[in-house]
Amino acid sequence: MVRIRVAFVLLTAGLLLGPALPAAAEPATSIAYPVSATGTRYIGLAFDTCTAPTVAQMTAWKASPYRAVGIYIGGVNRGCAQPQLTASWVSSVTKLGWRLIPIYMGYQAPCTFRPNAVKMTGPSAAAQGTSQAADAIAKARALGILPGSAIYGDMEHYNATDTTCRATVLRYLSSWTKELHRQGYVSGVYAHQNSGARHLAEVYNSTSYARPDALWIARWDLNSAVSTLTNWPLISNRYWLIGQRAKQYRGDHLETYGGVTLNIDNDRLDAPVASVAYAYTVRVAVYSRTGPGTNYPATATLAANSGVRVVCQTYGTKIGATIVWDKLTNGTYVSDYYVRTPSYTGYSPPIPGCSYPYQTTIDNLARRKGPSSTYERYPGLLPIGSLAWVTCQRAGGKVGTTVVWDRLTDGSWVTDYYVANPSNTTYSAPIRRC
Repeated sequence: MVRIRVAFVLLTAGLLLGPALPAAAEPATSIAYPVSATGTRYIGLAFDTCTAPTVAQMTAWKASPYRAVGIYIGGVNRGCAQPQLTASWVSSVTKLGWRLIPIYMGYQAPCTFRPNAVKMTGPSAAAQGTSQAADAIAKARALGILPGSAIYGDMEHYNATDTTCRATVLRYLSSWTKELHRQGYVSGVYAHQNSGARHLAEVYNSTSYARPDALWIARWDLNSAVSTLTNWPLISNRYWLIGQRAKQYRGDHLETYGGVTLNIDNDRLDAPVASVAYAYTVRVAVYSRTGPGTNYPATATLAANSGVRVVCQTYGTKIGATIVWDKLTNGTYVSDYYVRTPSYTGYSPPIPGCSYPYQTTIDNLARRKGPSSTYERYPGLLPIGSLAWVTCQRAGGKVGTTVVWDRLTDGSWVTDYYVANPSNTTYSAPIRRC
C-alpha cells in the first residue's frame, strides 16, 4: 500500500427458543466511545498517496471523481515525509468536503515480502499491536481526528504459507483492534487478499482473536465498480458486510485533475473513515444542552458569534424551521437553527449524522420496524460481525437481559442484547435516547 509494494449460532432476535449470551470479548469486542465521538461512513471512490497533497492540490482535485483520501498518519514503516499533514491541513481539507482514511504503517509480518521492513516478533506481537494502536491514536488525536474514527493498520503482503508467521500477525492485529476499541476508535485493517485478509477471514468467528470492524483489501483488478466489494477470493460475502469493506483496485500511477498531477492508488469504499470537528459560530446567544431538545437540561450559555465545533448532526425538538441539532465536541447539543452551518432547515454536508458503530454478536439478527420483536421485519438478516450503526436507543420489548433497542441509520431497529456496546442490560453512553 505504501510506495514500495509487494502493495454462530444461527438465531433470530425475538424468535429464540432460549436467550443466547451475547459476546463479551473476542471476537466482537466492545468500543468505549467518549462523548466527543461519532462514526463516519463513506461510500464511493477514493485515492491514497504516499505524501499528503497540499490544500491547493486537494482543492484542484475536487474536479476528480474521488471524495476521500488515504493519509499516512504514522508508524515505524511509514515510507514518506508528511510536511502537509497537520491539524490545520485536516481542518481545511475536510471543510472542502473530503473524507479522510487514516492509515498507520506499523510493524510488519516476520515473513513480509516488503524489503527493509521493521518486523514484529513472535513473543512480543500482542504487546506490539497494543503499543502501535496507542501510538496511532495519539497521532490521530494530534491531527484532530476524533474518537469514533476508523484507523487502518497497514499489513503488507507476506508469506501466507508460513503458519508461525500467520499466528504472529493474527495476535498483533487482535491486540491492535482491542486497543483501538478500548480508546474509542474503530479498527480497520488493510491487507493483501491472499495473506492478511485471507487469514483474518479464517478466524472471523474465532474466540481467540478480536475481529476488526472493517477490512480493506489490496486487489489490483482495475475494477472500480461497487459490486466488486463482494465476491472476494477466500472471504465470505457474509463477513464485514454492513459498511465494512474497501478495495484498492489499482496501484501506483499518475492522474491529473484541475491541472494537478499526483501519483496515486485507486480505492472503492463502503467503510468507516475519520470523524472530525467542523468550526462554525452561533448567530445569537443560546443554551447548549445535554441532549437534542429543549426538554434536556441546559449546560452553558454560548455567547452570540462565539465559536463551536460540531461533531455530527441529529434530530430533536423543532426550533424555527429545523429539527436538526448539532452535537459539539464536549458532548452537548445546540439547535442548528442558531448555528451558521450551510442549512438552517436540514442537514449540512460534510457534517455526518450522529452514529456509533458496533459489531453484532449473533448470526441472522432481525431488523424490525419498531423497538420490539412484535414489529414487522425488514427484508434481510444481519450476519454476525455486521456493524450496527446506532443512532439512538429507547425501551421496547425485552430480549435476554435488556429492554433496550437500537435505532440504526437506515431507520430499522435491533435489540441491543445482540450489539457489542458496553452494556447488554441498560443504555450505553454516549448514545442518545430516541
